Amino acid sequence: MAAKNIVRKSKRAVEKIETGIEGFDLIADGGIPRGRACLVAGTAGSAKTIFAAQFLSAGIYKKDEPGVFVTFEEPPEDIRKNMMSFGWDIGRLEKEGKWAFVDASPQPSNDQVESGSYDFGALLARIEHAVRKIGASRVSMDSLGAVFNQFTDSSLVRKEIFRISAALKKMKVTAVLTAERNQEYGGITRFGIEEFVADSVVILRNVLEDEKRRRTVEILKFRGTYHQKGEFPFTIFPHQGIMVIPLSALELKQKSSYKRITSGSSELDRMCGGGFFRDSIVLVSGATGAGKTLIVTQFMNGGYTTGERCLLLGFEESREQLMRNATGWGIDFKRMEAEGKLKIACEYPEATSLEDLLIRIKHIMEEFKPHRVAVDSLSALERVSTTKGFREFVISLTSFIKHQEVAGLFTATTSNLIGGTSITEAHISTITDSIILLRYVEMYGEMLRGLTVLKMRGSMHDKDIREFSIDGNGMHIGKPFRTISGILTGTPMQIVPERLQRLDEMFKE
Repeated sequence: MAAKNIVRKSKRAVEKIETGIEGFDLIADGGIPRGRACLVAGTAGSAKTIFAAQFLSAGIYKKDEPGVFVTFEEPPEDIRKNMMSFGWDIGRLEKEGKWAFVDASPQPSNDQVESGSYDFGALLARIEHAVRKIGASRVSMDSLGAVFNQFTDSSLVRKEIFRISAALKKMKVTAVLTAERNQEYGGITRFGIEEFVADSVVILRNVLEDEKRRRTVEILKFRGTYHQKGEFPFTIFPHQGIMVIPLSALELKQKSSYKRITSGSSELDRMCGGGFFRDSIVLVSGATGAGKTLIVTQFMNGGYTTGERCLLLGFEESREQLMRNATGWGIDFKRMEAEGKLKIACEYPEATSLEDLLIRIKHIMEEFKPHRVAVDSLSALERVSTTKGFREFVISLTSFIKHQEVAGLFTATTSNLIGGTSITEAHISTITDSIILLRYVEMYGEMLRGLTVLKMRGSMHDKDIREFSIDGNGMHIGKPFRTISGILTGTPMQIVPERLQRLDEMFKE
């Protein structure tokens, strides 16, 4: 209770202004402090200029708050062109008197030579004039490094940054100042003093891990006010700009339903105690060719037969391959799509980042509004991301699906053809509500298939490992493997009937 009171008090003490950057205001607990300077630091290509421009454009489009952009690096014409891809028509905003540039970018004819002290008085006068002219309440300065790089005296840099910060406060504007870093981790800025002068510090990272780039944002400090700690992934989306994925905003507040839905197989429904729960996430794990895509296909068909809309997200096979497979099992995906009951979206995971993919999946679900979703397979997505990035993706997707109160079915491929020490390599099994294991069983030179329901949260379920076969009519689940042990470990052994009978008698009352 005491901690909550402290937080409430800090909220009252420092007023905040929403940046308008999706997801960022959540981790910033409402935005950046109003009337103060916020330093945004990052290496080259970390999206500092986009952050600065989005801060102004969102203020204009969403809050009708004019802004001034001070550029020390790129000429205004380049910024106008570059930001047009995000849908921010800066030229039109300038004509409407809502956006103003203060151009301090280097000119080709200028020789940048340090000679004694430097006076920012003229620049600050230009900024103040622009602020007063359009009534701006937001200012972005991009970037400090471009102008301070020509100085070797760090005391001079500190003095001038103090001067800029004080002048902006006097103008009563909220400012975003960008600065370069030399590395993703370590010193915050090139001079090592900007972060001590600014009231707030935000770090943008574009880290290369295992040949894969991962963008994150971290709020390092907000003087006198609360913010969430740690790194949060973000992506840059066309026509939208920066979108932060606030994992800490995920809440376990989704409703829970007792309603059961069919898996598309009456025998599998019986093994699960009457079908899957309406708002559950089911993981189907097995080796390649074990029948995972068939279960996905039957899951889609089960929804279709009960009048539900079904969404199939494929990351290993194309639409045509999935349709051909379904036809081979007696299910007509084309007709389901034509009736608007099925939507198939396929994409190679290598074509995009998981953060972009997550945003696209959300858009598809918001537009199509499915009752059930299948992802085939998670393993294909796992190979294009870091372990941490993959876990964040699965947690975010699972949370979103649950809050939409739809059923989700994911498939994962195990590395071992027979047996296996874990259900998935990324240990995501704890996130799911139900787990179905598919295993190959080698017996007397023949490869059989086995299926078991390993986990079913909130419900009794069949504990047997059952043999199943696949033909032109789909999956057929048969009897349990009564005389075989060691299937899940990959070392099946035949148990003679006499031993089985002796074991039964040992546990009789």
